[in-house]
Amino acid sequence: MRILISNDDGYLAPGINALAEALAPIADIVVVAPDSNRSGASNSLSLDRPLSVQRAANGFYFVNGTPSDCVHIALTAVLDYKPDLVVSGINNGPNMGDDTLYSGTVAAATEGFLFGIPSIAFSQGAYGWEHIAGAARHARDLIQRFYQELPRPCLWNVNIPNRPYEQLNAVAATRLGKRHQSEPVIRAQDPRGRDIYWIGPPGACKDAGEGTDFHAVANGKTSITPLQIDLTHTSQLSALAKALA
Repeated sequence: MRILISNDDGYLAPGINALAEALAPIADIVVVAPDSNRSGASNSLSLDRPLSVQRAANGFYFVNGTPSDCVHIALTAVLDYKPDLVVSGINNGPNMGDDTLYSGTVAAATEGFLFGIPSIAFSQGAYGWEHIAGAARHARDLIQRFYQELPRPCLWNVNIPNRPYEQLNAVAATRLGKRHQSEPVIRAQDPRGRDIYWIGPPGACKDAGEGTDFHAVANGKTSITPLQIDLTHTSQLSALAKALA
């Protein structure tokens, strides 16, 4: 198996290093990741400037761009073959519910999906890298267990509880939950007295009932949510057509 690995926390992040170490024994891996933390970059591509690709001492490639840039460049310039799988992560913290719209981790996997490659985004259910080695081993287990059964292509969003490897036994198929409206921005001043703003924290869970990714992780289960790209609000099409007529 040939696997392309990326993330949004940057090529030095513990999550991507643990994931690469776990997957190296079962696949030929190539890592192409951002040069720094690009959390919240979503699916953005850098079209306003050229990008550079450099190689670190450990063999990882790093790009001065977004997660989507990294996978796009990897698939169209760095690699001379089409990988069997694109894997993103492991993210420092969860990507569940509405957060997936902003996630650079999910975006990297989405870029692979758009190129017709089975793609999986891996995140931990809490911040801080606790049990990251176990999460990486669990990610490898899931790939070995499900790779042959993956639709071609597919886009999976996986959130792993921050628990010891021995406790990562339960896996659930889930839908995305929902959050309440985000908290207000945090207003401050820079040293020159000018107003500056920090994006506030996400809203609390609104829909975290049974069957959601929030519920699964809160109950110690790894959540797997299959995602799709079609944003068409199909139930409104007929009403819109009538209005236009």
